[in-house]
Amino acid sequence: MKLLHIDAGITGPGSASRHISAAVVNALTAADPTLQVVRRDLDADPIRHLDSAGLATLADNEVLREFLEADVLVIGAPMYNFGMASQLKSWFDHILVAGRTFRYGPNGPEGLAGGKKVIIASARGGVYAPGAPSAAADFHEPHLLQLLRFIGIEDVAIVRAEGLALGPEAREAALSKALADAANVPATLTAKLVA
Repeated sequence: MKLLHIDAGITGPGSASRHISAAVVNALTAADPTLQVVRRDLDADPIRHLDSAGLATLADNEVLREFLEADVLVIGAPMYNFGMASQLKSWFDHILVAGRTFRYGPNGPEGLAGGKKVIIASARGGVYAPGAPSAAADFHEPHLLQLLRFIGIEDVAIVRAEGLALGPEAREAALSKALADAANVPATLTAKLVA
């Protein structure tokens, strides 16, 4: 089994999404030591934003191959300005490829990349979860979920830390909860990873 670990946080060692995604990957590799992990750091090694020159190689590129070979994805996804980091959006632009991960048929778009499990390590300064006063401003997690659904991925879990900018105590509490949730991720995946 292959796991693709993606980090998009740009705040270095203080990045909550990086701490959470690392905790998820550590928990999964502890549960299955044979798991092969490929890591892509979108801050240290940015992917070129999609442009006219890159269209020619879109159907066959390293980013797409890594994605297609992965059985499980762990995506460190911080919220910046109500949405995902531009580095992560660029990564998605390289994997949403007509004929490879989706196609259009008589009933509209059809995802071709189903069967993968995705865990999103979400980090947000405010509180945007459903029911929160700021929920309508969440263009982060709904966008991520829509992109994954579009290519056929329905098996998505979110390990979330939010309210990180509401003071040191709120940050510590949110991060502690998210790290505890990350440690429990293998319980939901064990059967799939060893099957």
